[in-house]
Amino acid sequence: MKRAISIVLTVVLAVGIVGTVTGAGIATDTTMGQEAPECEFPVTQTDATGTEVTVEEEPDSVVTLNPSAAQTMWEIGAKEKVTGVTKHASNLEGAAKRQNISNEGQTISHEIVIDMQPDIVLAPLSTVTTKEDVKTLRDAGLTVYAYPTAGSIDEVRQRTLETGQLVGACEGAQETVDWMDEQLEIVENAVESKEKTDVLYTFYGYTTGTGTHIHEILETAGGNNIAADAGIEGYQPVNEEIVLSENPEWIVLNSDSPEVPNGEGYNQTAAVKQDQTVIVDITTLNRPAPRIIYSITELAQTFHPEAYAEAVDAAESTPTATETPQKTATPETTSTEEPSTPEMTATDEPTATDEPTETPVSDSNSDDDGSGFGIAVALGAVVLSVMALGTSRLRRGS
Repeated sequence: MKRAISIVLTVVLAVGIVGTVTGAGIATDTTMGQEAPECEFPVTQTDATGTEVTVEEEPDSVVTLNPSAAQTMWEIGAKEKVTGVTKHASNLEGAAKRQNISNEGQTISHEIVIDMQPDIVLAPLSTVTTKEDVKTLRDAGLTVYAYPTAGSIDEVRQRTLETGQLVGACEGAQETVDWMDEQLEIVENAVESKEKTDVLYTFYGYTTGTGTHIHEILETAGGNNIAADAGIEGYQPVNEEIVLSENPEWIVLNSDSPEVPNGEGYNQTAAVKQDQTVIVDITTLNRPAPRIIYSITELAQTFHPEAYAEAVDAAESTPTATETPQKTATPETTSTEEPSTPEMTATDEPTATDEPTETPVSDSNSDDDGSGFGIAVALGAVVLSVMALGTSRLRRGS
């Protein structure tokens, strides 16, 4: 068991946040309401692997190797170009009509992607989608653009604009970023004069500290991330002593790990005593893509309900509030029906105990981008949780 935990922590610590790579051909000015940039081809951009990627003509077929890339294509109005997605993107409306690029026991099947011969492959790097995957597909003659792991909201905005430029959806990308900025401004106006409430995000015994987009989600929504106060960086296990000493007023959970961990450290917190927990949809929380805005607004409304309501009313009463294209109040989703072929049985889905992909992978609603650790680490998280539970019982003499 000690060896298993050592492997878990080694992998967790190896998950780094890669800085945003920018270059010629990508619009980086995201001032809200600015004129949308025009897409021009060919376009050349240096990606996260340090490779200059050239897209000669506007793509007609796009394969996405992560749910965050697929979600971005949906949000910028380019979903019709998407011909292939992983099984974890099945929550997106119409995803079942796309080719499923996952195979039995695999999140990404190189063979399926290569056989499809897409015009471009979008590959956010993570513990699931690696530089080795990118190289394999490039060696087969495919054009692959690798994104760095998004560790901030601004990097999500940048990813969105880059994607629009690469696939010929510049106007839709700019409109999406404008919408994000409009919603962020409402939240910022709501929380700017409010004292931040102490918050802990927990999933399978892990939490998130500085250097992650989820940390920024918590802080932007008017929370004070106690994991950061405790010196935690990235995604790490959290022990009950830290939880008890920091005493969060709110505990944030995701829809794949909706239960507060069992233990006196948690039971003694103000959050548990006052029943102040909130469960956020993992597809809008863990995936660094435009729909993180839904998590931010939900949390702002939870932490500071009156202030958020006032900020929304104020925004709706101003003429500029209607200038940005409107999106629905909730993300567009469908059933968990799997994308088309190859056939997959229910056992092909990772189990609920597989959690810590931009947090550990679990089911078709979880992610497999940079904020996660992959299935092996997720299983390690369960081991740690079991050990913590055992320790708690020993302390109680059970």
